[in-house]
Amino acid sequence: MAHMSSLFVSLLLFFSTVSAHTTPPSLGPADLIPLLLIRNSLRDLHGSEFFSTWNLSSPDPCSSFSGVICAVDSKNIVRVSSLTLGTGLADSWGLTGTLSPALCDLAALVQLVVYPGKITGPIPDCIGGLSQLRFISMTSNLISGTIPASVANLSLLHTLDLGYNLLQGRVPPDLTKLGGLKVLILADNRLWREVPPIASELLHLDLRSNSFSGQLPQLPSTLRYLCVSGNGLVGPLTHLTVLPDLEFVDLSMNEFNGPIPDTLFSGSPLLSTVMLQRNNLSGQIPAMSTPGLLSTVDLSHNFLSGEVPPGLAGAESVYLNNNRLRGMVPRDYVRSVYNGSMKTLYLQHNYLSGFPLPEGTPSPQTAALCLSYNCMEPPVGPAGCPASVGVQRSRPGNQCSSSSAFNATTTKV
Repeated sequence: MAHMSSLFVSLLLFFSTVSAHTTPPSLGPADLIPLLLIRNSLRDLHGSEFFSTWNLSSPDPCSSFSGVICAVDSKNIVRVSSLTLGTGLADSWGLTGTLSPALCDLAALVQLVVYPGKITGPIPDCIGGLSQLRFISMTSNLISGTIPASVANLSLLHTLDLGYNLLQGRVPPDLTKLGGLKVLILADNRLWREVPPIASELLHLDLRSNSFSGQLPQLPSTLRYLCVSGNGLVGPLTHLTVLPDLEFVDLSMNEFNGPIPDTLFSGSPLLSTVMLQRNNLSGQIPAMSTPGLLSTVDLSHNFLSGEVPPGLAGAESVYLNNNRLRGMVPRDYVRSVYNGSMKTLYLQHNYLSGFPLPEGTPSPQTAALCLSYNCMEPPVGPAGCPASVGVQRSRPGNQCSSSSAFNATTTKV
């Protein structure tokens, strides 16, 4: 209470001081009082000086308060349109304290940013009343509680980034129905239950490292970035259909099963990164008519079978280890590894029968190549293998389909 009393005394002194000037303050009490209440609930951590400019002696908070940007509304009244709390600088520890419900009194707020720090407590439930909000970013703090259901009332919302906090519970089902929502980042929290149906035309969806369960919902065809790694999602990838603008997909470390949809590669010509490792996927790796812009493909630690598809030979890093692949490795992979265009090729722990490399060819100098524990004697040493691969160079003969599987192929590259 003593803090609150001193705050209002300061406000009284502020307005009595500026009234003596011929120029009135640019920001009226409707927004200034909420700003000072917000300030009263937060403080700088050691090494941060963000609030050093929030000085009541300033006649114009809009030009002097760090992180405050103002604009004139339709009634010719100066209002706070953007509020940034913290500096985001690498050498700053940020802010601590809690988020005051006074945030909800900044009625003209369009953008709200809370930089990394140690802010605790919940997001004010009333935030959904800020009808002009288009951008919310509150990342890498200790914000807890649930995502307020009122956020789904923000009809103009374009970006919601609440990643790397301690939020729990379910995602408000109406949140993913907002027509203008393009970016949704809820990564690394404690959210659970099903991912709600997505009706908005999202471009960027990041739900990694939570406790989501159930199946992946139908995805909008507008997606460019999709990450749901490190959850408990199950079922086939039925809804990973044609996504023509998809550039990045990471579904790793879940419990997805069934085949990789053919349309993932053929229907996404802009695709550069595919991360499907550590699931229960089976069947053959889809063939690709055009390799496109593929840079990294990780399909390791699944139950994929069949042969290694030639189409991945143009990627920079390929991880197909710990599957059930058989047959000869296509010659295109050898060329890519030895001409330097492919930097990593992991094929260990499969049932491959040959790698078409001339006998006596040294290990590649510009790539990590691992062929251990297949149905062949690896033609190059284990120098490019990770430490976890083990010491056995080849599978026991009784695990391979024929005795000839151990004959290393030495055809010319």
